[in-house]
Amino acid sequence: MEIAKSNIVRSDAGRDKGKLFYVLDTQGEYLLLADGKSRKVESPKRKKRRHVLFVAAEENRLSGKIKGEEKITNSELRKALAAFREEDYPSQEG
Repeated sequence: MEIAKSNIVRSDAGRDKGKLFYVLDTQGEYLLLADGKSRKVESPKRKKRRHVLFVAAEENRLSGKIKGEEKITNSELRKALAAFREEDYPSQEG
């Protein structure tokens, strides 16, 4: 699947391997990634497409803001990724 703006991807190479990111922009074979914590919106990580794995194409308020090139905050990114993780990996209590 083609990775597009506002998709959620997982790093597959480098020191950030295994971390989830939002795609803020695409530049040819490169993606600009941010997670709001280690990589902020102000200084996104530039990473090659082949070094990430597509995870999800969420349609929510944040993805609409990213596609519409509206201002997004780091806390919005952190909360959206935390909610996504909670959906995929619910806590194992009980």
